Amino acid sequence: MIVFVDELDGEEKINVYQAYDFIFGSATAAYQIEGGWSDDGKGESHWDRWTHCTPSLIANGDNADVACDSYHNYKEDVALLANMGAQFYRFSISWPRILPDGLVHKINEPGVQYYRNLISELKHNNILPFATLYHWDLPQKLSELGGWTNPWILSWFTDYARLCFQLFGDDVKHWMTINEPKQVCSFSYGIGLLAPGVCSPGVGEYLAVHNVIRAHAEVYHVYNKEFRCKQGGMLGIVVDSPWYEPEDPGNPDDVAAVDSKLLFGIGIYLHPLVFGDYPDVVKEKVKRRSEVQGFQRSRLPEFNDDEKLKLKKCFDFIGLNYYTSGIAKGDRSNPEGKGCFVDCEAIEYQAHCWESCALFWLKVVPKGIRHVLKWLTDHFERPLIYITENGYADNGGLEDYARINYIKRHLSQVKDAIDLDNCNVKGYAYWSLLDNFEWREGFRPRMGLISVDYRSPCRRRTPKKSAEYYKNVISARAVIDDQ
Repeated sequence: MIVFVDELDGEEKINVYQAYDFIFGSATAAYQIEGGWSDDGKGESHWDRWTHCTPSLIANGDNADVACDSYHNYKEDVALLANMGAQFYRFSISWPRILPDGLVHKINEPGVQYYRNLISELKHNNILPFATLYHWDLPQKLSELGGWTNPWILSWFTDYARLCFQLFGDDVKHWMTINEPKQVCSFSYGIGLLAPGVCSPGVGEYLAVHNVIRAHAEVYHVYNKEFRCKQGGMLGIVVDSPWYEPEDPGNPDDVAAVDSKLLFGIGIYLHPLVFGDYPDVVKEKVKRRSEVQGFQRSRLPEFNDDEKLKLKKCFDFIGLNYYTSGIAKGDRSNPEGKGCFVDCEAIEYQAHCWESCALFWLKVVPKGIRHVLKWLTDHFERPLIYITENGYADNGGLEDYARINYIKRHLSQVKDAIDLDNCNVKGYAYWSLLDNFEWREGFRPRMGLISVDYRSPCRRRTPKKSAEYYKNVISARAVIDDQ
């Protein structure tokens, strides 16, 4: 039995429903917590290169060379999870830690052993391992060859995934291929705000989109053909999305802008993996705008007929990362603009009155998670969904009552999505287990249930109030008012 507190007209009420298979956990990513950036034969990632060569792009010039030093402290991390009663742990495997130059001809055995040890420790503590194959730390050697814009990435990524299934698949039953492809493609190869910092909106960006989708499909079919029967696991992809409200609900352009933002943000990846092709709205807008801009063909590549057949029904579950929401307004004022953020012909912003936190873009809008879950359910044939990230940022401290409130309110909305909207949601992972390296924001924002003292050589860990609260949630299987 799971009990959730729901928010209704400013009051709280208790809702109960039967869901014995709903699981609670927490999430991290290799580059953000492991450290040991060059230890024991690990190869360089493009985030290593980017933070070392252009430290001015990262807050305080931070890098993740040591980070939380989970490479040496993984047992303590697992003990903290176990103390909370976590039922699963979502982590990522560092591609360059096990394949230093990204290719399978050279396997780094100490890196392999690290993940074997981590997975073994999780199993010993009855915690399910949820493994992400790619959480942004591309081997630098492959980045120099074009990374996700190079079609050879399909072979490189498939070889890497096959190796991971061979090495860890007997113990890992939940696999995720790629974390947040929108960030991988639009932010890394479109507007250049994430490593490797390529600015090629609507061109290199769409090459990456096309390759990410096809690479995921290749890996899915490899798992089906070579491993599923023996290992009995599941494989999905993780998308991130805000929810959007129309600026003017009475304006058809603003209402259409909501769907356009969602289709260009997550539909562009999921629609091919369910129906075999990009959404019609996406294809039409990019083609029309490409013609106006003088291109001979659409900037968005096309799938051939064989690929369309291969792409259909190509995941077992969707991982959803939800943090915040926005307001959408129809906008065709930039006909020369390119890329997902412009081709959608919509702009987004956030209301000043929404609750803020230590990240400028993360406004607290709990109802948005329910809306995104329902949108996924309605558009993609009621898929199995896990909440793979949901988190709050503050400036530090152990008395993190705002984080507790964030967790409570979002879990209440997840409950409503399941109970009232028929969404097939089976788990929730809070981001993050630990304070960690938050990409361009460095170590400034604190998002963990566990505080990490970066001044301490051993990266001392201290549970926050939110860790105690989350432990009570998991134990009671109830979202309780603990303040």
